[in-house]
Amino acid sequence: MAQDAHEQQPAAAPASNAPALSDVNRAGSSPLGTSGDEPLISPGMNWFVLRVASNKEDSVRETLLRKIKIEGLSNLVNRILVPTEKQKTIKGGKHRILEKKLYPGYVFVEMRLEPDGRIPQDVFFLIKETTGVGDFIGTAGRPSPMSIPEIEKMQAAAKPAEEQPQLKVEFQKGDHIKIKEGPFENMEGSVDEILPDQGKVRVIVTIFGRATPIELEYWLIERVEE
Repeated sequence: MAQDAHEQQPAAAPASNAPALSDVNRAGSSPLGTSGDEPLISPGMNWFVLRVASNKEDSVRETLLRKIKIEGLSNLVNRILVPTEKQKTIKGGKHRILEKKLYPGYVFVEMRLEPDGRIPQDVFFLIKETTGVGDFIGTAGRPSPMSIPEIEKMQAAAKPAEEQPQLKVEFQKGDHIKIKEGPFENMEGSVDEILPDQGKVRVIVTIFGRATPIELEYWLIERVEE
């Protein structure tokens, strides 16, 4: 995606039809005034990338949705998306489900542009006057639409809400690791086996001169760069 679009003050008219792809309704997606299945790209619109302040993605999205509804601009802006995926973690034997933002610092906006590629004036000022908002990604004062592969990648990465989240243990067999806490703190070893159902990793460490396997919760170790 290209560099930031500069500020603009355009005039209003619809853009050409965008291609409609497979239905997608991922976590964090909430179309204005609608529910149920929608095309990946709504006719006459495209997806654009808006830079926002870190950790403000949800508040920016909610504020924009509310303002667009109040101003009656849903014909120009449809969905606003903060893609997330659910991850399972195990710490101290307790299972937790966390929601992780896939693109921190960015909000995805589906909207209609002017024929010259600029943002309609009402939409432009509504977005720019929202706290925490930066610039759209683009060039020469015009936001750049996301490509079809970029949209598909974004949507494929987001987990549907109904799917059972999987535990992510970001280690592989043979990784050189260091133990961060517990009775073996600061000892180094190598990963022998991943035990995702238990949230544990079996590692081989040297104790009294002998290679000894021990099982540890995955958060107790860290990878040591070679």
